[in-house]
Amino acid sequence: MSIVKRRSGELKAPTKMTDTNLLTMITICVFVAMYIFAVLFLKKGFLKPQTFFNILNANAALIILACGMSLVMITGGIDISVGGVTALVSMSCAVYLDHKGGSLPMAILMAVGIGLAFGIVQGYLVAYLEIQPFIVTLAGMFFARGATTIVYNKPFNVANEDFVKLKATRILIPYMGTYNKRGKYIPAYIEIGVIVAIALAILLFVLLKWAKPGRNFYAVGGNRQSALMLGVNVKRTIFFSHLICGLMAGIGGFVYFMHVGSGSPQHASGAEMNAIASSIIGGTMLTGGVGNIIGTVFGVLSLALIQNIVSSAGLDDAWWTGITVAGMLCIFLVVQSIIIARRKKANAAAAKQ
Repeated sequence: MSIVKRRSGELKAPTKMTDTNLLTMITICVFVAMYIFAVLFLKKGFLKPQTFFNILNANAALIILACGMSLVMITGGIDISVGGVTALVSMSCAVYLDHKGGSLPMAILMAVGIGLAFGIVQGYLVAYLEIQPFIVTLAGMFFARGATTIVYNKPFNVANEDFVKLKATRILIPYMGTYNKRGKYIPAYIEIGVIVAIALAILLFVLLKWAKPGRNFYAVGGNRQSALMLGVNVKRTIFFSHLICGLMAGIGGFVYFMHVGSGSPQHASGAEMNAIASSIIGGTMLTGGVGNIIGTVFGVLSLALIQNIVSSAGLDDAWWTGITVAGMLCIFLVVQSIIIARRKKANAAAAKQ
């Protein structure tokens, strides 16, 4: 075994890369490789920094939803209600601001409250009544979609002045702008939702990396029986994973609302599937116990980038995007299967010794 010399002169075996870190590195490398490919062969704006910022602007809400999804998946669960919750939050806030003359702070509290309500109810049913998370969150998805139509059944744009100002707010990125054909300088920018998404991703990364609850999430997802023997409150951990996921869906719903500026029963259609796909591409295993928030963020970016590449290549038909995303998912699932098989082989070898 190779060794690394420490400053004190002692010898130490190098730290072995974990499955989580390995999958995260693979995701980051794939994203970088795809972006380089787009720059070299497609160009069409990929050289402009704003192209990357536009990907962030369009997918800030999905980053938030996927981070919450990853938390649940790390514990071995699933939550397919996040898309419905996003639509319900968007429609509820739109009606409250436009039809009820509501204030922006109360709309934000409403979004958070809706997300927390779904997280608490679903978390309790999954953790303490031990109902399958797929069934519980499927019911939550249907309920949220139905409630969205009850709140208002027609799409409309929000004209509330405070909200319009918030939606139009841009954070300029210095030295990243470009000149158009007329020689006019166009500054690069990101939306407020991107800042919110990055801040939440950092918070969840810190939670999983250094906080005790984060270690509990991995322990429960890895082996619930072993987690119980180590003194981990498994039911409470599962409950909090769904609670946080619901909260993230509420916040993500408002970020989505800020981006689109309207309410519609069709909003965030398929968002739950995109969140799951992003988590898987980011290295979160469906079996639980393995995942990384940084990987999830790059999973979202990879999913968005492959869609942009397909569109830039002239393949505008929706089925082309579906095929490419399916192919990417299959590749990452195969990689995960290889890593799982390697882990089982290593565990079996350790058990024999």
